[in-house]
Amino acid sequence: MIRVTELTKGFDDLRRGWVAALDHVSFEVHPGEIYGLLGPNGAGKTTCLRILSTVLRPTGGSATIAGYDVTTHPTEVRQRIGFMSNNTGIYDRMTAWEMVEYYGRLYGLSEEVLNRRLDSIFTTLQMHDFRDTLGAKMSTGMKQKVSIARAIVHDPPVLIFDEPTSGLDVLVARKVLSTVQSLKDQGKCIIFSTHIMREVEKLCDRIAIIHKGSILASGTLPELQDKYEQPDTEELFFDLIEQHDKQAVATAD
Repeated sequence: MIRVTELTKGFDDLRRGWVAALDHVSFEVHPGEIYGLLGPNGAGKTTCLRILSTVLRPTGGSATIAGYDVTTHPTEVRQRIGFMSNNTGIYDRMTAWEMVEYYGRLYGLSEEVLNRRLDSIFTTLQMHDFRDTLGAKMSTGMKQKVSIARAIVHDPPVLIFDEPTSGLDVLVARKVLSTVQSLKDQGKCIIFSTHIMREVEKLCDRIAIIHKGSILASGTLPELQDKYEQPDTEELFFDLIEQHDKQAVATAD
């Protein structure tokens, strides 16, 4: 459903010269699977997801979603994805219902289908009690629910979550993770970016540890812990990053 092959994104920096935000990244994500991108801030996670969402164009390599190339068929890709980040971007003067309805119309849903989807989503996410609340008066938790609702209103087969729990309190974060899990159970193909290790332990079927634009390792957590002889996710994560940075220093010298 998602296929990324040797994906590269670079830019010119006046001081450092050519900088690779993504360096020949490759992976696949299948229906009914949550694939985690685990990495520190600045690792390249958001760059990768923005390319998959057709917001950025890659410098090299390719990426396809449901068989459509993100560069040559962006419209078809957008119809098949839902994107959510921790930056909710909620409109202050629209109600929860109006915002989700607006996005459904942008996706071309008929009135009958849209109303059915709205009622189902608002029931599932327990949003009916604030359906008429303006964005300016919503709590953080309410805004996150609206963000999820508008990402799934057109029932896309692929969902992209870019650090969706960053900055949230534990109760709201728990609800977001529960919703992501329920979407997986519906057979959605999900890519989930985070720097929080307990989230990948809780949610992800497979993960890729990404650092400075490169994937250092990928697989299931038990596979990676066994391969690198590390007892837990945290030790695995820091050991791989430390090894990568030492190699980079040695190469530079």
